[in-house]
Amino acid sequence: MTQPAAPPAPTHRQILVILSGLMLGMFLAALDQTIVGTSIRTIADDLQGLSMQAWATTAYLITATVSTPLYGKLSDIYGRKPWFITAITVFVIGSLACTVVTSMEQLAAARALQGLGAGGLMSLALTIIADLVPPRERPKYQGYFLAVFGTSSVLGPVIGGFFAGQDTILGIAGWRWVFLVNVPIGALALVVVAKVLTVPHARLNHRIDYWGAAFLCLAVVPFLLVAEQGRVWGWGSAVSIACYALGALGLVGFIAVERRMGDEALIPLRLFSDSAFSYTIITGAILGVGMFGGISMIPQYLQIVRGYSPTDAGLMMLPMMLGIMAASITAGRVTAKTGRYKVFPIIGTALVVISLVLFHLVGVSTPIWLVLAYMALFGLGLGNCMQTLTVAAQNAVPFRDMGVATAGVTFFRQLGGTLGVAVFLSLLFSTVADNIATAFRSALADPGFQAALADPAVRANPVNAPVFEAIASGGHGGVLDDSSFLLTIDPRLALPFQQGFTESIQLVFLVGAFVMALAFVTALFIKEIPLRTHSPAQEAAMAADEEQRAATS
Repeated sequence: MTQPAAPPAPTHRQILVILSGLMLGMFLAALDQTIVGTSIRTIADDLQGLSMQAWATTAYLITATVSTPLYGKLSDIYGRKPWFITAITVFVIGSLACTVVTSMEQLAAARALQGLGAGGLMSLALTIIADLVPPRERPKYQGYFLAVFGTSSVLGPVIGGFFAGQDTILGIAGWRWVFLVNVPIGALALVVVAKVLTVPHARLNHRIDYWGAAFLCLAVVPFLLVAEQGRVWGWGSAVSIACYALGALGLVGFIAVERRMGDEALIPLRLFSDSAFSYTIITGAILGVGMFGGISMIPQYLQIVRGYSPTDAGLMMLPMMLGIMAASITAGRVTAKTGRYKVFPIIGTALVVISLVLFHLVGVSTPIWLVLAYMALFGLGLGNCMQTLTVAAQNAVPFRDMGVATAGVTFFRQLGGTLGVAVFLSLLFSTVADNIATAFRSALADPGFQAALADPAVRANPVNAPVFEAIASGGHGGVLDDSSFLLTIDPRLALPFQQGFTESIQLVFLVGAFVMALAFVTALFIKEIPLRTHSPAQEAAMAADEEQRAATS
């Protein structure tokens, strides 16, 4: 019997029309990940909570991470489009909430609501394109997503820096526009998605794994909280121990529920029996640690240590974003042409390790062109990994698991990123006070610093008061809650603060390099499976055609 012909795939033009809606939704999520980075220092200073800034980032990542697999399962049951629209709507409501906060605690809560929407934006966009396009051709179209990600990553820091640098715009504090700008973009995304997004859907009558989602929250949230707050609570304090116990209980409960739910599980455990899927997931999770952790540190260095404005710091992120775009597009085209993809995460993780080691060597007076070169190298490494790992995970599972597999790879990368940001910022702020105090003790023996302290004009200038407060308090003063004074004080007096921050950031980059070395090792074990040449819709139609022929023969 002749092999049944596959139904015609959607034309390039049809796919691009659908992509226009998907890219708007993804633009929202990607823009929010970068627009906040260069403005968070200004936001935290204004809300008197620089040392609490990790809460605003971590709260967003926690809810985005936990909701991601739930979106995947619900979209398998009810279809991709309604849940994609739901994700956009929740994200916009969360953005509005962020614009009216008056404290870092309120900002963290509003960012958590935002994250509930963001959890569906990235994963569902990637799942929808996976529904329409065969794996062999998918990297070519996912390159458009990476272009959107790259564009938003370039615009985000610049826009965020611009807004943060304005006192007010139309009577509203400049930094609040960082979140308010999402509203018109989200409204446009809703209109476009409702009009152009047409995705074939065959309902899968799954049970919704609510208990799995509940235990997943119980497993993830306590560990992330202690990672972020352990330095304040004490790693062996009663609160920290309670978090360890709750997290362990949640993990055991989650595994037990997922085992009992089988194919209905939020993340079916059988997927991990495939080594290709497992190593891809592990590599992606570790990549998330290094990626989000590294990206969160670079703006800190540029603004606090080097004294650049938020806008300038945003523009200086351009080499990293160009590196991501260039490597992603190149990797996608080569994969589509050759069908080979394993080499890219190996090269990518190696480049990220090298770049983080180089960042570890960056000091207060390192030539800025060298810092920009390291950023470009970091971006090239990330670009070789991001879409390749997604395609590898999708290609390793049956088509019926496309939603949960795509959500799974996004979930574990986000989980790694959430953990990376929490741990790296905790490491930064748990060491920076001591490092600044040490730098002050060294500076007090320096004749130039002594001359600055003794200068009557310096002592009389109120902008220099935080330095004398810092000396009286043992070295750190109010720098952990408000670092804006570093922009106006005498440069000679600012040096100990800058040196202390630099030493802490150097430690973070070194730890990040060791973490990414693990990703390089796991990437070596990824099994390269030949990429399929038919989309899920084509495979389903072919199977139905073959069954019909068998029944009539």
